Amino acid sequence: MTEQIDFVVLWVDGTDPDWQKERAYYILKEKDNGSTSNRYRNWELMQYWFRGVEQFASWVHRVFFVTNGQIPKWLNVKHPKLRIVLHEEYIPKQFLPTFNSNVIELWLHRIPDLGEQFVLFNDDMFLTAPVCPEDFFQKRMPCDSALMDIATAPHPKDCFPHMMINNFAVINQHFRKKEVIKRNLHKFYTLRYGVDLLRNVCLAPFRYFSCFRDSHLPSSYLKSTFVKVWQEEGEILERCSQNRFRSKTDVTHWLMKCWQICEGNFVARSTGWGHHFELWEDDVEQICHCLETKKYRAVCLNDSKEEIDFEEIRKKLKDSFERLFPEPSLYEETGVRGKTYEIGD
Repeated sequence: MTEQIDFVVLWVDGTDPDWQKERAYYILKEKDNGSTSNRYRNWELMQYWFRGVEQFASWVHRVFFVTNGQIPKWLNVKHPKLRIVLHEEYIPKQFLPTFNSNVIELWLHRIPDLGEQFVLFNDDMFLTAPVCPEDFFQKRMPCDSALMDIATAPHPKDCFPHMMINNFAVINQHFRKKEVIKRNLHKFYTLRYGVDLLRNVCLAPFRYFSCFRDSHLPSSYLKSTFVKVWQEEGEILERCSQNRFRSKTDVTHWLMKCWQICEGNFVARSTGWGHHFELWEDDVEQICHCLETKKYRAVCLNDSKEEIDFEEIRKKLKDSFERLFPEPSLYEETGVRGKTYEIGD
């Protein structure tokens, strides 16, 4: 019998005037590119996330919807599998309010009633074809791809390479690369990785890990991994939690993912089960075709540039999602509520 698996998804409505006012109060004059306004744009696609879960992952145990208190008007808060989680319920109050997704993710293990096995989604990650529990966990181990990579910065203000280096400064303190690979040869060198296997071969001789490639897809986690990393490196994680906005000094939840890989606590998974799209770089027509034909089991639709035709792209994506999911899910109210509900209303 497969053990219960929870889904965790983070959401924010960047169009909310109250949220915008609070963000403006705390925003720094000089901010890294991980905190630009496009990071909070509301694509109005969240209902399709729930439709994907209902249609393609009905086996999920619970869905934890993490929010600062905003709730979509259409969301059926009485759905038996749904848990609304406020930041204040699990993040210590001295770090709130936060607009830093890294902080929101680093404390996930403190969410009340969250199971040992959970899958973390950002609100730009969608299920677009049937998935089974074994796509995420096998033999009580997370499914993942151990693909070594090199951290590079395409722009001086790009904060993400710095975050990867910060993660691996911790990883290299706790794990010896040579020993990790030796213990897990069949997980680092498997034909499941396809052509990406060559990268592992080329990077193996270097003494330290630079980083692992992140697929920008739903991440499988053990809650106990978060607990262990916090026990080992709580000071670093608390220091990061002081950053209300993403910055070059952050570590990320990928630290937990990399920790699991270095412990060998994962099952090697093909890299082709999902796909990461850049909405400013990839052809939108191609993206829509992939959605409607269910080419991938999961996709990430990453919004990383401000200068795009936002309204036109959003319309095309919504049209394709409507063709993929024409019927509302039970996570949606049959009638749209007249206001945004706060917990306790």
